Amino acid sequence: MGAHRFHKMGRPTFLLFMLLIFGACKSTKSITGGEVDSRLSAKRIIENHYANQTDFKTLSGRVKIDYFDGISNQGVSVSLRMEKDRVIWISAPLGVVKAHITPERVSFYNKLQNEYFDGDFGYLSELLGTELDFKKVQSLLLGDAILDLRNEKYASDIDQGNYQLKPKKAQELFKILFQLEPKNFRIATQEIAQPQENRMLSAKYTYQDISGEVVPNEIHIVALENMDRTTIDLSFKNMELNRTLNFPYKIPKGFDEIILK
Repeated sequence: MGAHRFHKMGRPTFLLFMLLIFGACKSTKSITGGEVDSRLSAKRIIENHYANQTDFKTLSGRVKIDYFDGISNQGVSVSLRMEKDRVIWISAPLGVVKAHITPERVSFYNKLQNEYFDGDFGYLSELLGTELDFKKVQSLLLGDAILDLRNEKYASDIDQGNYQLKPKKAQELFKILFQLEPKNFRIATQEIAQPQENRMLSAKYTYQDISGEVVPNEIHIVALENMDRTTIDLSFKNMELNRTLNFPYKIPKGFDEIILK
C-alpha cells in the first residue's frame, strides 16, 4: 500500500474532512430571548454555562455544510452520529467519505481519492493553532466552550446582549474571547487567535430545542491564516437524541495512507 504526504489545508480530502467535523444542528426555529443581568459575576456566568450543558447519550441527524475560501464555493450534506464522550461518526452520501473520531484516534477515508488517514489529534492542533483533543472537537459541535473556563480567572462584560468573558491575565501567544447568550448561558461566540502567527479561529452559534435539550442550530465558522480567509456555514436537520446507533467504519483495502509531516 502506498503512502503520500499531506501538505496543505486546501487538499480536497482534508477540506471535506474539516467540513464534516465542524457541524451543527438545525430545526425550523432558533431559540431566542433572554435578558442579561449586569449583576452576575464572571464566576456565576461560568457556573451557569456548565450547569446548562446538553444532557444526552446519543445524537444523530443530517447537516448541510457550505464552504467558501474566497475563490470557490462548495456544499455537501452528510449524516452525523455521536455517542457523547466516546465517538463522532460522519458519512458523506454513498459513504464516499467517512470519518470516525474517538478520544484516542482520528480516522477518515476518501473513496474518490483512494486514500485514508489514521492517527491522533496532533495535526489538527498544528493546523488550527490550538491544542485539540476529542473533548474540544465535541465542544465545538455542541456549543460548549472549547477551553475549560473553570481553569482560569475571567473578567466579564456585556456586549450586544451577551455576556462576554476575557482572561484577566493576558496570554502572550493567544488571544481568547467567549460570549454567552443570556437565555441558556450557551456559547454565542468563541474566538482563539494567534496574532504572531496571523491565525484566528472563530465560531458563532444559534440554538434550538430538541426533546427539551438545547443544541446548536447553526454555526458560522471563520478561519484566518495570513491573508487566507475560509468561512463554513452549517445547519443540521432531523436531529434526534438518544436513539440506539451503530458506527460502522472500516478503511478499504488498497488505499494510500496520508502521512503528515
